[in-house]
Amino acid sequence: MRKLEDTMTTTITFPVSVKTFRQRATEEPAWIRWLLTGIALIFLTLFLFVPLISVFYEAFKKGVDVYLAAITDPDAVSAIKLTLTVAAIAVPLNLVFGIAAAWAIAKFEFRGKNLLITLIDLPFSVSPVVSGLIYVLVFGLQGWLGPWLAEHDIKIIFAVPGIVLATVFVTVPFIARELIPLMQAQGTEEEEAAIVLGASGWQTFWQITLPNIKWGLLYGAILCNARAMGEFGAVSVVSGHIRGSTNTMPLHVEILYNEYNFAAAFAVASLLALLALVTLALKTAIEFHTQQHQTQRGDA
Repeated sequence: MRKLEDTMTTTITFPVSVKTFRQRATEEPAWIRWLLTGIALIFLTLFLFVPLISVFYEAFKKGVDVYLAAITDPDAVSAIKLTLTVAAIAVPLNLVFGIAAAWAIAKFEFRGKNLLITLIDLPFSVSPVVSGLIYVLVFGLQGWLGPWLAEHDIKIIFAVPGIVLATVFVTVPFIARELIPLMQAQGTEEEEAAIVLGASGWQTFWQITLPNIKWGLLYGAILCNARAMGEFGAVSVVSGHIRGSTNTMPLHVEILYNEYNFAAAFAVASLLALLALVTLALKTAIEFHTQQHQTQRGDA
């Protein structure tokens, strides 16, 4: 009987603990880590840091006076104003659409849901130049609506409305695609509880849904704004490259560079590069706040 008890209480030991297995699966030798880190740093240096530094170097190469003259030139000021105007129109429109589409896809079941998701992803698969050409075929003088628009003296192509339409099209996915997985992960329990307690649809949205998605919404809006200001292909097709009228900042940079006015071209390009750096900083800050918020919710 004693031998049987000893046999039953014998502890089975493994030569390697589970913790050691996990460390082996998630940790690499030091030389591999240094090799991968070095490759990543070399890649970033060659393809990101060096071009970025060269933009600012070429912009200030001929002095601050030349730089200020380039960015205060009337055509450059017009391009900057148009870029800001288009972004100020496109981002709120995509904000409204992105929230509505994400709310419908994440919170409800309906026919055509997969089709809606596919249409939202369409700008990712279609070349921006092709999307601009589509607007020309629809609203151009030889397009479907061109004669009617000409009769009523309505200008869309080679005018600000065409630039706005092209920009809205290429930036459609950014906010919606940021919110859809976030809303799906949050589920519908809180909204259902609010409705059971007597809250209306608007009250549920403003007090439950919107506070839960505010960081993801801001993140998507920043990415949408950056793409709207930096868009080239679609805008190039519908703008007509009219100086002082339909040239955005990327188009103005192209014209200056083709004219061998490199100092002015890099000066305006530095503004776009500065916008990218600001966007990166805001993106990092929002990711940090989002992680903190998720950690706090997990602890609660």
